[in-house]
Amino acid sequence: MELRELGDTGIRVSPLGLGTVKFGRNQQVKYPSSFEIPDDDAVVHILEVARALGINLLDTAPAYGVAQQRLGKLLPGRREDWVIVSKVGEIFDQGHSRFDFSHAHTLASVEQSLRELNTDYLDCVLIHSDGNDLRILEQEGALDALRELKEKGLIRAHGMSSKTVPGGLKVVEEMDVVMATANLEYDEERPVLEAAKRKNKGVLVKKGLMSGHVQGKEGVRASMAHVFSLPGVSSMIIGTINEQHLRQNAAVAGALT
Repeated sequence: MELRELGDTGIRVSPLGLGTVKFGRNQQVKYPSSFEIPDDDAVVHILEVARALGINLLDTAPAYGVAQQRLGKLLPGRREDWVIVSKVGEIFDQGHSRFDFSHAHTLASVEQSLRELNTDYLDCVLIHSDGNDLRILEQEGALDALRELKEKGLIRAHGMSSKTVPGGLKVVEEMDVVMATANLEYDEERPVLEAAKRKNKGVLVKKGLMSGHVQGKEGVRASMAHVFSLPGVSSMIIGTINEQHLRQNAAVAGALT
């Protein structure tokens, strides 16, 4: 797969990114069937397959259970071969999510992620929105904290995994990267993607396969063709621990991009 520019960040990402929630959490997730968290050997194998397929983008978060700790311990190859996107704001504890978008928590969360991921920088950190995008951006301290961390060189880019059109448009104005939802059944955030393309901001697409509810090769192909036809898309995140699915998805993405 040919790498794409992530907006004007200077970061180049594979058109398919690997989501890692299944590396560390199987509670309160929206996949169509239950799954067991893979052991270390299985995680290493999936990461090695991803790397061999040309995937360099890993999407993770503190809210993904022990996913970050496992990546920090198991990530194959050189750190600079990977683009690691993490998040701040959501805390998953004892089966439930809670949120903290304060300045202090944002700083502490990124510091913890750096330790867990065993790295001295993160390529991108996204605010993990609870749905109140504008309130978070305008009234909480997370945005200022991420700006400070970028100035210090601890993160290369910042953004938000947003949930509303007004919030996504604000992200495009104020930040480097927006993670938006887009798939065959949901097109409401297209104005965000169009704005990001005009401003040359990075766009990551979540739920492109509707959290695993798209089934079959033709369904996957149609879904990916739709996502990659949208304006400004840098990469589409898929979360899988199934090698066959990963290979199939990579083949489709490679043919479309």
